[in-house]
Amino acid sequence: MKNLRIHCELDYIASSNADYLFSIQAAYHPWQQILNENLIVEPFSPLTFGMGPTGQNRLAKMKGGLGKLRIMYDATVAVDYPLPTGFEEEMSIEQLPVEVIPYIWSSRYCESDAILQMASRTFGSLPKGYQRVEAICQWIRDNIVYQPGASSSTTSTMNVLVNRVGVCRDFAHLGITFCRALNIPARFVTGYTWYRDPPSDFHAIFEVYLGGRWILFDATQLSPVTDLVRIATGKDAADTSFATIFGSVKMTRMDPAVTLLAD
Repeated sequence: MKNLRIHCELDYIASSNADYLFSIQAAYHPWQQILNENLIVEPFSPLTFGMGPTGQNRLAKMKGGLGKLRIMYDATVAVDYPLPTGFEEEMSIEQLPVEVIPYIWSSRYCESDAILQMASRTFGSLPKGYQRVEAICQWIRDNIVYQPGASSSTTSTMNVLVNRVGVCRDFAHLGITFCRALNIPARFVTGYTWYRDPPSDFHAIFEVYLGGRWILFDATQLSPVTDLVRIATGKDAADTSFATIFGSVKMTRMDPAVTLLAD
């Protein structure tokens, strides 16, 4: 088990009244325990809390006025990710739980139906299971350049395959898309993690359903998956945005800092 301390600050300036929906709190999840947390808004505005459609993503809604806005989240979270054996097998459609099957379907950022032939040519002959997903991650590392700022909120898997460059969310989307094209359920995970080299940022990885459980994979290898504090889970980035804003608002600073505490 590892303890991580989170201090996240988001600064905005609004030129009109606006509505905000934040997803920055650590998720309620069996692999992590929230030891303490505090969510503060300056200037004060009441928050309404709820859960996203997956039942894991915690949402905070608020109304803001003109001028500056800061939202701060502090937490200490104990993470206890159950390590896989590395021999988990892929499951047939017949074996999969009904609630897992939708994670095979194509989605907004993960156009798996468009790369069926490519996925089959590249990975179809490999032994099925955990090692095939690892091979997908290695292919992404070998063929896609990690470059901060290289993509935008509209970048999808097809864009990444054309441009051969992306950030963590693009690496995760590509891993998900290849898996789904091979009928392996996969989904998008966002969270906090610590980096040996700055700058601090939210992180995106993906998880795959193998051997009757969800297993985390990170094609970027920027940080160990055992050090991730999960925030949100979904089909892709469309389900897991850390902030959705309705109004004329500009972000001026984003600082999700994470410290790995001593055992």
